Amino acid sequence: MLSRRVFLKGSVMGLGALALESRTPSGMFGTAHADNSPAINPAVEVEEDIYSYEPPDNGAGPLWGMGAPMIVRDGETLFMSGLETLPDEEPLHNVRWKLYKRDANGWELQQADEEGRTREPCPIGIIPGEGRLMLSANPTLTEPGEHAGPAEPQLLEFDVNEPRTPPASHVPPWDSDHDDYGFSEHTYRHFAVDPETGGSFMLNQIGWSHRMWALHEPGGAWSWGRLDNVPSEDRHMHAYRPDYHVHRVNYGSSVLKGRAVHVTGRASYANWDGVGEEEMAEILDGETARSRWGSTRCARRMVYAWTPDVTSEPFSEWIEVGTTMPTGGWLNPGDLWAGPDDRIHILWYEAPPPADVPEQFLPDEPRLHSAKYAVVRDGEVVHRATLIEGVEEDGDELPGMLPRFHIGPDNRLFVLYTVSEGSGPVTENRLVEVDEQGAFSDPIVLPLQSPFSRPFTATPRGGTTPSDVLDLFGIRVGSPSNTLSYARVRLA
Repeated sequence: MLSRRVFLKGSVMGLGALALESRTPSGMFGTAHADNSPAINPAVEVEEDIYSYEPPDNGAGPLWGMGAPMIVRDGETLFMSGLETLPDEEPLHNVRWKLYKRDANGWELQQADEEGRTREPCPIGIIPGEGRLMLSANPTLTEPGEHAGPAEPQLLEFDVNEPRTPPASHVPPWDSDHDDYGFSEHTYRHFAVDPETGGSFMLNQIGWSHRMWALHEPGGAWSWGRLDNVPSEDRHMHAYRPDYHVHRVNYGSSVLKGRAVHVTGRASYANWDGVGEEEMAEILDGETARSRWGSTRCARRMVYAWTPDVTSEPFSEWIEVGTTMPTGGWLNPGDLWAGPDDRIHILWYEAPPPADVPEQFLPDEPRLHSAKYAVVRDGEVVHRATLIEGVEEDGDELPGMLPRFHIGPDNRLFVLYTVSEGSGPVTENRLVEVDEQGAFSDPIVLPLQSPFSRPFTATPRGGTTPSDVLDLFGIRVGSPSNTLSYARVRLA
């Protein structure tokens, strides 16, 4: 049941930005035709399971790459990147990628990696006009039984008309041996394609300090470089290594448009506003923040960086889009879209502090969960809004941690989000439209038999053409936790 109390039809944060928006021309935010677009009436056409898997127990899983595209649409055909646990291999390198296709005959496995072992899921992208399907792979270079070690990032190219044919492999020609760069099984990688140019962009984490990126363009040309992580400020404490002063950026998304690249992610910290080393020592009692709360509940800043031409201009400094530093809470990236007017649209989720933090170290505020939306223009945040929020202790409906964009015909901009009753399971998947001024329509409940808990969508980041078909992929409420499912919803 929809709760009008917790659904917000306008922006409630960033009042200075809102004043600026009221003076901007129509069409600066959201979609170009939202005010004149017809109302949608979602119709569920397909709900089905795809495959089940054995948990790899390596710290990852099929949905671990939360911001990377895992399902893409090419006309009436879908491709999905799956993961298979190798029973005779030991973690961490104990899974392999699988490629599935769905057409009029349903889902069918096309092929699986016959040689490589890896740790993480392998994102994909489609180049619809060229018949190319790209997959970002990261096979280990270790011997069987070795727990961790070097890996070799690769770009695999499939023929969409012959997806059972072994793919071509493209490896970036790094300046020196790949071991010098520190590539390993832990990539936290981003992947994006541009269907207009045919380019593919990979971004892999290297330890704590930075990421390495590589751009592959038609004809085989490669460019590559480095994106540094977020440097500490005086008051910041590292969540993993107290003596370290660079904060790793994880779990976001990338968009490639021509040679322009946009990147989001979350940065983790041990402390928050008003809580310094002395207070953290009392709270943690000898532990690190990472060991106490895990990486997710230490993520406190939503950040964004970009470059207009990754081959010739460095990335900008990281820009703070959202933060839970004032509350001691945590956050998680949701989605990223670069509109046709070069406005950058960003979604994320914010949560209250871990429940075991003593009250004297926190502000006197309710335990608030919220889904957030922002617009960035020319490297500046020009709009912020809260899509939905709920108070945990009041039993409100609470949003889920992975809000997603869906792009319809004529670039109509929608947001897909999940809700639950308090801390219970997801009860509904909902959709709202974002209008020209950045405000939200009334929410519509998707009439699914079983909602998805943390859905992935077929996104333009992966080359999917905007359409009135919403493709959902992930784990459905009520299904086994190791079963991946699919739903097709037509927004006619």
